[in-house]
Amino acid sequence: MASATPPNDTRRVRAALMNKVCGDENMFALGTSIARVVQMASSDDHGAHDLAYYVLSDVALTQRVLRLSNTITYRTASGTPVTTISRAISLLGFDSVKTAALGMLLVDALSNSAHAQSVRVELEASLCASLVGREMARHSAYQGAEEASIGALFKNLGPLLVASHEHARYREINALVADGKHTIGQASQEVLGCSYDALSESVLSEWKIPDVIVRSLAPPPSGVLKTASSRGEWMRQVATFSMDVARVMARSAEPAGTAAARAMLLRFGAALNLDAGRLEGLFATVDREMTSMLESMNMEPQPKPEPDAGAGLPSVLALASMDAGEDEPPGRYPSGKPYNARELLLAGVQDVTQMRASGQARLNEMILAVLETLYRSLGFRFATVCLKDARSSQYRARVAFGEDDEARKAGFVFPAASSRDVFHLAMENGADLVISDAAAPKIRELLPAWHRKLLPDARSFIVLPLVVGKAQLGLFYADRAEPAPEGVAPDETALIKALKGQLLAALSPPA
Repeated sequence: MASATPPNDTRRVRAALMNKVCGDENMFALGTSIARVVQMASSDDHGAHDLAYYVLSDVALTQRVLRLSNTITYRTASGTPVTTISRAISLLGFDSVKTAALGMLLVDALSNSAHAQSVRVELEASLCASLVGREMARHSAYQGAEEASIGALFKNLGPLLVASHEHARYREINALVADGKHTIGQASQEVLGCSYDALSESVLSEWKIPDVIVRSLAPPPSGVLKTASSRGEWMRQVATFSMDVARVMARSAEPAGTAAARAMLLRFGAALNLDAGRLEGLFATVDREMTSMLESMNMEPQPKPEPDAGAGLPSVLALASMDAGEDEPPGRYPSGKPYNARELLLAGVQDVTQMRASGQARLNEMILAVLETLYRSLGFRFATVCLKDARSSQYRARVAFGEDDEARKAGFVFPAASSRDVFHLAMENGADLVISDAAAPKIRELLPAWHRKLLPDARSFIVLPLVVGKAQLGLFYADRAEPAPEGVAPDETALIKALKGQLLAALSPPA
């Protein structure tokens, strides 16, 4: 018989846990990162740029998202590899990449816990639940339904944090549940002084996560559920259902035929428009998507454990177990330019060509993909695309990657009126410029005052004008804080022209 925490200790347990979670420097950083990603909006191109830049700022995260994009589940019909985060967002969808990034943040922050086995079980449940939530959102008529996948991901945050920070209490709660006399909510309330759901809500509130997501963690009423009357009620149903699905899938290789699946169908079927066939299809889809994550790591799925027998390495945790070292850049020049710039440019050209050929990519998505390819392939510290604003008669930076991107983008503005500087000369002559040493006297003479003030330490840069016919539309600009005496090889130049050519073709009016 399990013994519960004495009543006088429960408040101290909860207070100590909240202090650990909210006071620990690493957990504070996790909360800050999670809040930043959650608040990225999918309603405009700026949101896609923010997400792309966030992913690109983390080498390991970039590798993981690209690997996931190239698994069988997501691979394009043409078989062309996905090599840019911009296209990964276009292919997988903004919300899918956003939820995957959130899951990876949890994995990175918690998977190295001293109690790794228990934490891995809970991480797998969280990540699997997010996949279920995403599938439910795809078939929902509610606006903003995609947030259900985030609610489902965080539904298991309480058990995850307790397993990591108060493992003795975690085992105590599980022992009470195993006795069969407590639900997990009752057991966590008795041991912690609050339910797991209440703990999750408290932590997410501390992390400044939007209320609609925090409220989705509250459990729906017991018994058979009715169709939700609001998006908030539907999200609560989906979050709880998603966790139930994740638990059943962790216990059985064939979850559709289990008593637990039948009980779920009875409880959630009418509310979520599920029947036995749809539920079985959901199990299959989520299992396939989890397998795709494993495929991206070249790992085989672990066998399903027997009921209540614990778990081995969870399948989705391939995300945490990948060997990031195998994809480390092969080396760079002192300027920062990668030695394999040609290969990276070639992959980017193929990516952008495929985007244009699909006929489905928006112009802004293509611009973002070209900019990302230049930024990553040539090792720049700052890169932007500058387009003409007819109303103000100015060229103005629209999106940017790199150091201090927002401040530099805001300052990257110059008059459209012709001037004898490097930017206007490039556009007037339709000439791509590669400047290896910006400190050379002849180059300094051609740098406008606004550029010298905004980017005084730019030591090498490129200018790629966007000119269609006689129309000067704008330019790509990217720089480094170091000179680049290695320059740009002829084959790299040809690839840069091909990259820009795809965009110019998309910008050109139909014949």
